[in-house]
Amino acid sequence: MAGLLNLQSTLLPSASALRRRAGAPGPSSSRRRCRVEAKIREIFMPALSSTMTEGKIVSWTAAEGDRLAKGDPVVVVESDKADMDVETFHDGFLAAVLVPAGESAPVGSAIALLAESEEEIPVAQSQAASFSSSSPSPPPPQETAAQEESLPPPPPPTPAPVAVSAPAPPSPAAQGGGRVVASPYAKKLAKDLGVDLFSVTGSGPGGRIVAKDVESALAAPKKAVPATAARPDVPLGSTVPFTTMQGAVSKNMVESLAVPTFRVGYTITTDALDQLYKKIKSKGVTMSALLAKATAMALVQHPVVNSSCRDGKSFTYNSSINIAVAVAIDGGLITPVLQDADKLDIYSLSRKWKELVDKARAKQLQPHEYNSGTFTLSNLGMFGVDRFDAILPPGTGAIMAVGASEPTIVGTKDGRIGIKNQMQVNVTADHRIIYGADLAAFLQTLAKIIEDPKDLTF
Repeated sequence: MAGLLNLQSTLLPSASALRRRAGAPGPSSSRRRCRVEAKIREIFMPALSSTMTEGKIVSWTAAEGDRLAKGDPVVVVESDKADMDVETFHDGFLAAVLVPAGESAPVGSAIALLAESEEEIPVAQSQAASFSSSSPSPPPPQETAAQEESLPPPPPPTPAPVAVSAPAPPSPAAQGGGRVVASPYAKKLAKDLGVDLFSVTGSGPGGRIVAKDVESALAAPKKAVPATAARPDVPLGSTVPFTTMQGAVSKNMVESLAVPTFRVGYTITTDALDQLYKKIKSKGVTMSALLAKATAMALVQHPVVNSSCRDGKSFTYNSSINIAVAVAIDGGLITPVLQDADKLDIYSLSRKWKELVDKARAKQLQPHEYNSGTFTLSNLGMFGVDRFDAILPPGTGAIMAVGASEPTIVGTKDGRIGIKNQMQVNVTADHRIIYGADLAAFLQTLAKIIEDPKDLTF
């Protein structure tokens, strides 16, 4: 679901009201009371998640002067975890863009002006020009909502024009640092059709890739591409600023340093799980879903490992078991959440996981789909990593790092030497609420479930 733009009305006197102030005859007093003054609405940067403090304008889907209806997409905003098409809930005309594509603005600050009628567009544009000329100091973040009723702070002082009123010629949609500007639907379509977005020229506003560009690229003759051109060049020797997502990850990692953590490792034999996976893989079941299901079943028996501490004075036994699973995406990391993983069957869980991964890679996840985890899994086993430690996400009690399952020489119960597939798991936990014995008991339960996985398919 697209976000909704915050709009606030600024009442401007109508032309007839100005004539009356100058002494010109006007309509009767009863008609004056019925006259609705013209409205210039300030479009504010919306808060697309509970942790979002600023947003970056990826692209404007409407140009200055365009007529907008309620529900029309106006702008694509990059929050800390996703790109979202943001809609307006008012009819009107996009009169002036205050924050151009590629720039950021704090949540709650004005990014554009919306005129109620076409006649008010020049008035709104003059008001937008006054923002730049007056350059008032932006209020500090702790200012109250009452102060937001005054004129909003101007965009960062850059000499670039705020918008273009004429259609821009098509231009490549790849920006610095290897980022591609494309609509969420175009990203999904490109993934489904196997089209490399770096090879597509966008025809949308600001060179943004839209669905028709992907379809045109698919129909165009294929060009031979050297094997060395598999990904865009990295700007060696240059300093690249964080993307919004990288900034959010950095902030969370620094916050995690304030939590006293400890780690416990465990070796789990996976022969039975591997056999089960081979048997049901054709039905759409993924290993990530199997691990999430096994973890959720173990957490049912050890609720303290699913708990969380946020204020340092108390902790919460979470009522739901929501397994967040780390996924690497272009430009960062995100943790889609399998909610109520203990209550879903493995087939439903696998379908849900595939849906979440597709949305994550298209940057279409909604906030509740990535910020509601109570326990986190990070799996690098598919890369051959045998063991590693994970950093605890703020607001959760534990995270488990999963390594690769590898053939290992072991001693059998009858004193012989045998080979079994084994994997290493390491759990990082908040030591304020979870202790070593708690993790040891949890890992023993998890190992029993994985080594005898018959209950995973119920």
